[in-house]
Amino acid sequence: MAELYLIRHGQSQNNAFAAESKANATEEAPRTSDPSLTRAGYAQAKCVAGYLATEADKTDVRDATPVGDDHGIHKLYTSAMLRALQTTQPIAEALGLTPEIWLDVHEEGGIWLDQGDGRGAIGHAGLTRERIATQFPGFELPDAVTEAGWWNRPFESRDDLVRRAARVAQDVRRDIAGQESRVAIVSHGTFISLLIQHLLLGRYVPDIRFSNHNTGISRLDFDGESVMLRYLNRIDHLPVDLVT
Repeated sequence: MAELYLIRHGQSQNNAFAAESKANATEEAPRTSDPSLTRAGYAQAKCVAGYLATEADKTDVRDATPVGDDHGIHKLYTSAMLRALQTTQPIAEALGLTPEIWLDVHEEGGIWLDQGDGRGAIGHAGLTRERIATQFPGFELPDAVTEAGWWNRPFESRDDLVRRAARVAQDVRRDIAGQESRVAIVSHGTFISLLIQHLLLGRYVPDIRFSNHNTGISRLDFDGESVMLRYLNRIDHLPVDLVT
């Protein structure tokens, strides 16, 4: 039996700008190509880290007794985007794990920015190897993260996103689902939704979306060829004022 925990990053600056613009019915503030967490996002990350490290997963309670003192996660992956790395850092510290950057679990579009000058969405580099090593010491980096960054491509199309989610689903089934393991991936809302689709349905369905709050946790269990969605977007770890 293998368990996969999918964790959305904490609130980013772009998330906050979009929410504020929607609430006030104003034009959305300019986005950042690779935004940092907000103050609330950092607080959310600390909450989810503490929860994973000190609370047993309630779905594993047997005979009214929790199984273990924590979630039992022993492998941790993260997107290379700044907000995901910042969310992963306290989780790794709380769990005593060395995070591994998995480039394919980034958010839709990649690293991009639209300057409003008519050129549309332009790809940007992403964090360099030196910056990641300095800001997030101990994280395992793939060779594809260089001093030129890791993205450096055009804006990712929806078709490319769907193919990437399908590829990651295949990797999960091959490398994670066949083991006795508990693995967590810190990723992004849209990508998590598509990955769950591919793991459960084996395909992309445009009219189905799975909601993910910031630091929401979803769990899928694998037993041979079968997969079960144990829960979706759990936010037990967040106080009401930190739900975004």
